[in-house]
Amino acid sequence: MKNKILIGITLFSMFFGAGNLIFPPFLGAEAGTSGWLAFVGLSFSAVCFPILGVVAVTLSGGADRMADRVHPMFSVFFISALYLAIGPCLAIPRTSGTSFSMAVQPFLPEGMPVGLVQFIYSIIFFTVAARIALHPERLTEYLGKRLTPILLTLIVIIFVVSLIHPTGSAAAPVGMYASAPVIYGFQYGYQTMDALAALTFGTVIALNIREQGITEEKAVVKETISAGWIAGGCLILVYAMLNYVGMLAGGAFTGMENGTDVLLLTVHTLFGNAGTLVLALVFLIACFNTCVSLLSCCGKYFNELFPQISFPHWVFLFAGLSMLISNVGLNTILKISVPVLNAIYPPALLLIFLTCINRWIKRYPKIYPWSAFLCCASSITLMLEQQGILVPLLLPLLHQMPGYTGGFAWFVPTIAGILVGWIASYFNNSHTI
Repeated sequence: MKNKILIGITLFSMFFGAGNLIFPPFLGAEAGTSGWLAFVGLSFSAVCFPILGVVAVTLSGGADRMADRVHPMFSVFFISALYLAIGPCLAIPRTSGTSFSMAVQPFLPEGMPVGLVQFIYSIIFFTVAARIALHPERLTEYLGKRLTPILLTLIVIIFVVSLIHPTGSAAAPVGMYASAPVIYGFQYGYQTMDALAALTFGTVIALNIREQGITEEKAVVKETISAGWIAGGCLILVYAMLNYVGMLAGGAFTGMENGTDVLLLTVHTLFGNAGTLVLALVFLIACFNTCVSLLSCCGKYFNELFPQISFPHWVFLFAGLSMLISNVGLNTILKISVPVLNAIYPPALLLIFLTCINRWIKRYPKIYPWSAFLCCASSITLMLEQQGILVPLLLPLLHQMPGYTGGFAWFVPTIAGILVGWIASYFNNSHTI
């Protein structure tokens, strides 16, 4: 049981990074009195689907095998795009950007060149992370045993003090939180990227389980799934605490632009200057944990895809690229991430869902390509519209779909693809292995 909990905490630490810290409190601040309804939506997209993703990857033997059911070429392009999105293009740079804005920038003397300091910090941050990422089978030792218990303790302290000495009371919800808090909370959970990360973490967690002496394949699968549920429970509890802290802050402070502002104002009010140091340590540990995990996962995948380049070379290549991108700035990274997530997330959620019910639909293999095609076409069209590029014919149809205003116009076409694939398989009497 001890090892099972340790693996679960390790998986939690892999998930719990930059976005996981800044999104829940900002959601609570903006949703206000509707904060718990928005939290329900966030829990589905940022907890339930990621944990199901770990289960799906474990049951299928890897994310590439999941995507192979659509088409081998789709698998290569989609999984590569997925790793790049959660890797050097978006999520890994965000770990450095967020940790710098919280752990270093608040303590810089006035007049200090912030850009230069951030550049030096990012070099140190990614160099240390890359060195640890070279040993994916030892993440349980580094993350589960050492860093994450400190992280959880600090978050609980902030929450408990907020309960005893609340900074304020929940304000009225703003924007879409006033009319559709659950839906907007679900969409907001996209930005944690955890459903995407889940498709990569399963393999590395399996390595750590085998390092514990468990080698029989069925036992590894069972332990990985157990670790997923433990990690999910931890995520729910921590998100709930951060959401509540944000709800209180929303009624006490003004001018907050992101979750970083929410947490900074809260801890400074509760603990003074010491609180800023505590929060700096929280962000540094959380972001570092996720950075190490993602570097390791991305390096492992691309080493398998292109074995002529060694695993260490891939890790340091991605660390270097992430270092350069991280210096663009946190808000810029977040602005870039939203349209990319809106395009990638729907097919990722679809693959997770179909894999979880594969035992009941494996006699209808055409469900995978048909649903994936319509899902991708819809989500990419919606993403292009956000960038001012209008796709004729398809876009007017999507405008008529339920959920369009909430960003879920892809849902009905995806369901239609599942039905078309089922009918095509039925009449062709197709079967899979």
